[in-house]
Amino acid sequence: MKPYTRSIIELFDGKKRFLIPLYQRQYAWKAHPQLELLWEDIERSLARLMEDRRSLIPHFMGAIVIAQVKTYGKELQAFEIIDGQQRLTTFQLLLAALRDVAGAHGSHYEAELQKYLLNDGIMNDSVKERYKLWPSLTDRLSFVKIIDPNADTHSFGPAPDDESEVVRRSVAAHEYFKEKITAHVVTEEGFDERRFEILFESLKEGLAIVSIELEGGDDPQTIFETLNSRGVDLTPGDLMRNFIFQRAKGMGQIDHSLVVDTLYEKHWLPLDRSFWAQSASRGRQSRNRLDWMLTDHLSMHIGDLVSVESLFERYRHWLLNTRPFPSVTAELESISATAAIERRLFDQSPTDPIGNFGRFADAFDVSTAMPLVIYLATDPSASADIDRALAVLVSYILRRDICGLTTKNYNRFFVGIIERLRQTEGNKLDALIEFLSSRQSETDRWPDDMEWQRGWLVRGQYKGPRQARLRYIFEAIELAKRSPLNEEITIQSALTIEHIMPQTWQHNWPIPGFNTDEGDLDDDPDYIFKRIERDSAIDRMGNLTLLTHSLNASVSNGPYSVKMPAVRAHSSLALNRELNSYSDWNEEMIQQRGIDLFNAARNIWEAPIRPDLPSQSFIEENVAFPPSGTKCKFTYAGKEYSGVIEDGRLVVQGYEPFATFSAASRAITNTSRNGWHDWNLMEAGGGWTLANDWRFQQTVSRLRRLIL
Repeated sequence: MKPYTRSIIELFDGKKRFLIPLYQRQYAWKAHPQLELLWEDIERSLARLMEDRRSLIPHFMGAIVIAQVKTYGKELQAFEIIDGQQRLTTFQLLLAALRDVAGAHGSHYEAELQKYLLNDGIMNDSVKERYKLWPSLTDRLSFVKIIDPNADTHSFGPAPDDESEVVRRSVAAHEYFKEKITAHVVTEEGFDERRFEILFESLKEGLAIVSIELEGGDDPQTIFETLNSRGVDLTPGDLMRNFIFQRAKGMGQIDHSLVVDTLYEKHWLPLDRSFWAQSASRGRQSRNRLDWMLTDHLSMHIGDLVSVESLFERYRHWLLNTRPFPSVTAELESISATAAIERRLFDQSPTDPIGNFGRFADAFDVSTAMPLVIYLATDPSASADIDRALAVLVSYILRRDICGLTTKNYNRFFVGIIERLRQTEGNKLDALIEFLSSRQSETDRWPDDMEWQRGWLVRGQYKGPRQARLRYIFEAIELAKRSPLNEEITIQSALTIEHIMPQTWQHNWPIPGFNTDEGDLDDDPDYIFKRIERDSAIDRMGNLTLLTHSLNASVSNGPYSVKMPAVRAHSSLALNRELNSYSDWNEEMIQQRGIDLFNAARNIWEAPIRPDLPSQSFIEENVAFPPSGTKCKFTYAGKEYSGVIEDGRLVVQGYEPFATFSAASRAITNTSRNGWHDWNLMEAGGGWTLANDWRFQQTVSRLRRLIL
């Protein structure tokens, strides 16, 4: 690695080419703050030059990293830009603006500046090699039109279809510099050649950059990370892209373009489109879609949790230590396969089972299931049953939601299933159903029809954050209720969840048998009981339906005699047509409609297949601690604790040996916890499983041996 200090002018002096690999980011500098800061540096250099030329010290403007590319015959000397393409592109646009201002005013500097923009003389391919800087595909057309306005650009490929905002940035930068230069060199008396000469000299003498030129043994990726991974606004996706493609270095060039560019165009250019740059929220975090996709991709492969903050480091460590792919091509093909599935999850087409799961995941806030979905959709041994597998996952999550069961273990639970399925030699769908059906604890069981019906009929389901979930459920029931005689109708209206009996029922929905006008009923035990009974029924499923927002607003709190005729007259939903069979509306009707809705729901979202399971007391009495040598881990408050089983005890560094998992959890957290639900064990195949799952499987095996 050899560093050289060069001025902006010297950098482009002589016959040479700088090649920007396609995998690098598009040109992204804007007037504020990047171009403004650069112009301020130029103005300071001008001021020093005009005050005292002898005291002029070049102002350092950062560094670029380049690696020489092998060339043959008449090919010009070429350098691949490892880091610094934003600066180099900006310098070329600045020099082009200087040339154009000089040309507009007849200055001889126009010809002088042309030498730093275009090569001349003998070369192998004058169409491409004449440009000092050869941008990536997305920026190429707009850049060439600035540097060489008369060039025939038809051979440079089609214009990008969805990157107009990025393409315009080079044009905007060029115009910005032209305005600044013109304001500086054109006075009331006209063009000032002397001021232009000093401006050119300031670029030649007053502004410097360090050009780091790599040699054979240098590692471009390590240098790139050192310059960019701390303090510079690069996303995990940016770092991963460079890490992947810089490992594909040394492939040379064909037709004066880098060979690695072919890989980029096929696999990563689609990921640099605006679709993947859009922001998406998961929980309280918002990131671009690309970072979420890559996080899911890595989680799926390693079968473990990955935070978006640690994505790049975890990916780098995984690739370098396990070498899971035979080539960079295979690595990129794997990412492309994940991206194809995740795009369908984001697009959420109602006719696509994967898109429908994406809509479901948004409604129920279960992005934690995405790595498992990607595995099921991309693994050849599982993908044939993807529709049914997704239906199973939807049923599992939806039933638990209606029953009010916790979601706090979902992230580790769903990721843990991946490794379990990988190790399954038989049918993956059967293994998934069997595993989910076998769960018994509060944190992971799949409610059967009896438990689900109890939650459906008894629990209040209406809360503000649950609106999207309830709408998903009611829309699915609505579609299921339509008979073959109904027209094919797509629900396109903005439907909202509405209470049939309103939450403020006291004014227009009196309790039969009680006259509130005759006095205060707050001391009447019978009335109090009826009021509590009604209040508890208001938010149950049987009292909810779908209405358009305008219809909802017009009838929201009206009496039954006004509300129901309006609903019947203006709503075409099967859900609401069925209300015609109810002549009155009270707690009994709410219960009956809840049962009707549940029977419809039971036909949509399947129940678990319950085997004859051992009781919890049997499990506790017959469980054994894992064998010696078993590795264990527990994550709490963002910190991971590692341990190992030795002679029937859990040994955790920094603590006395523990006789139980719960004792270890209590010591670490200072809280009362069931450690079987905290600790994960490494299985023989290398995957991690929850200690409670391991305990359950051991007990089932023991029970089978006793029976046999």
